[in-house]
Amino acid sequence: MQMLSRNPAAAYRRVELDARIEASDAADLTRICLEEAVAALGQALLALERAPGDVPRDQLVRAQTITLWLARSVAPGHPLRESLVTFYGGLASQIAGNLLRARAEEIARVRGDLKDLLSAAG
Repeated sequence: MQMLSRNPAAAYRRVELDARIEASDAADLTRICLEEAVAALGQALLALERAPGDVPRDQLVRAQTITLWLARSVAPGHPLRESLVTFYGGLASQIAGNLLRARAEEIARVRGDLKDLLSAAG
């Protein structure tokens, strides 16, 4: 409870996200996950601008966790299942590669790939 009082903006974002997830179907949940991964990578890039020598670990771990979840949750009957699993898994690996030494250009490229997918999803 104490953590919520220290960062009210984060608490409000979490409540909003929880409400969106509760009201979503599978397609909406995928969209929410893509949006959250894009946002986490954007935050990682901002953190790198402020402190280039520091790895924005929390944001990268969040984005990696989301992409791994996406890879594991592609419906078995989806016609693009194999391609999507490979795509999401590859992005998760690229993000993991930045956990020791963050490279802004690579993070931006992964973020761009997720944004492209989000745009294509409509």
